[in-house]
Amino acid sequence: MYQMQEYLDRIEAVIAGGPYRDTWESLSRYQVPDWYRKAKFGIFIHWGIYSVPAFGSEWYSRNMYIKDSAEYRHHVETYGKHTEFGYKDFIPMFTAERFDPEEWAELFAKAGAKYVVPVAEHHDGFQMYRSEISHWNAYEMGPKRDVLGELKESCERRGMQVGASSHRVEHWFFMGHGKEFESDIREPLERGDFYWPAMPEPGDHFDLFSKPEPSEEYLQDWLVRCCELVDKYRPKIVYFDWWIQHSAVRPWLKKFAAYYYNRAAEWGSGAVINYKQDAFFFGSAVPDVERGQFADVKPYFWQTDTAIALNSWGYTEHNDFRPAEDIICDMVDIVSKNGCLLLNVGPKPDGSFTKEDWEVLLKIGDWLKVNGEAIYDSGVWRKYGEGPTQIVEGQFSDGIKKNFTCRDFRFTTAKGLLYAIALKCSENGEYHIRSLAVQDASKQANFHGIIRDVEALGTGEKPVWSRDEEGLHIKSGLQSDAPVVFRISLE
Repeated sequence: MYQMQEYLDRIEAVIAGGPYRDTWESLSRYQVPDWYRKAKFGIFIHWGIYSVPAFGSEWYSRNMYIKDSAEYRHHVETYGKHTEFGYKDFIPMFTAERFDPEEWAELFAKAGAKYVVPVAEHHDGFQMYRSEISHWNAYEMGPKRDVLGELKESCERRGMQVGASSHRVEHWFFMGHGKEFESDIREPLERGDFYWPAMPEPGDHFDLFSKPEPSEEYLQDWLVRCCELVDKYRPKIVYFDWWIQHSAVRPWLKKFAAYYYNRAAEWGSGAVINYKQDAFFFGSAVPDVERGQFADVKPYFWQTDTAIALNSWGYTEHNDFRPAEDIICDMVDIVSKNGCLLLNVGPKPDGSFTKEDWEVLLKIGDWLKVNGEAIYDSGVWRKYGEGPTQIVEGQFSDGIKKNFTCRDFRFTTAKGLLYAIALKCSENGEYHIRSLAVQDASKQANFHGIIRDVEALGTGEKPVWSRDEEGLHIKSGLQSDAPVVFRISLE
């Protein structure tokens, strides 16, 4: 096991010796790597002990210790009293006998993903990788496999970049309710214990100054865990969940970012940190919108993370799956606004995927095979789109059904071409794009370029098109349940 002070000394040495210091002034020189801007689509994976009870959501480890919650009642009825069967007792049941990293990587490649971000440690504190910080990890317990390491090798063989997600900071309070009644979470708890520290949960998760605040001992442990991930696996992305925004964590965030960016510079590889709200100084990392989107194009690169299932990030027996077509529409909208999509799947505890996950991923992959040139390595146009359907901006809005019409278009550019993407196929094959009308050249806000040709991707047909003061008019025989893409050549 690592000696904490030795690792902390190493972290300080790397910060002192690299191009980045642990200040916002230094970190604001960060540049988003080109590969990430070009990739546009990645896979997020929530898989861990919480997949075993498969009830409620991936927050089962917290909720099972909250009296009168559905998870509490389910736990007592199914597994018995908390003193006799606690969350840790699911670990031997997490055997992952069907986990095949080659099969997973092949599925993600077929889905068209360019990067993969497994959750390395969720709020429950169980590490899905081989660690020298804690014995509570998948290499020593449960599956007894280095899940992150094996998956990284399989994905990289197929050309996908691999990251890692840490939700460790929320563990400060995540198991705290187990101290409120007789359970297997009891004092004394010390660093190295699975449930440590199990502190009281803040009443407001977005209170930047909630008490008790994470202690120095806890934050040292957090920092060393994160840096171990960097050193052992060299992730191209490190994704953080929301609670890193707490005021007590800020100095440690800067230390981690400087360490990670310096290591990446040493290795000659790009580095990405995903964060939510304003946990990082703007421009020092990549902002992420959880289960939501922006209503307009942004001048900076950003990411949406969302899931195929609306009700849970992890596998449950009653997941509510979104159709592939809706997710593709979201992807198109996000990319047109200078963003990328990180789409989550939740494998079963045995390491297999549900039929619904398979079908959604393969449908997305089929669409990208035909239309990927409008997504990968694309840039924004002078406007992101047009149409009557409004996007509700902000987090946790992915459950709001967007009833797109054939008048809803999104625009991207790539390799000197303009792409107009109709978010819904026209029943009569007619499309009218107002933004591409013949317009007054004296008004600089308008597009007044010359259109040479229009093609419909995936058909081989040359659609009939014309252009006047009302718009670009296209007549196409293309039929699809998913968005339709027109490649437009300009003089």
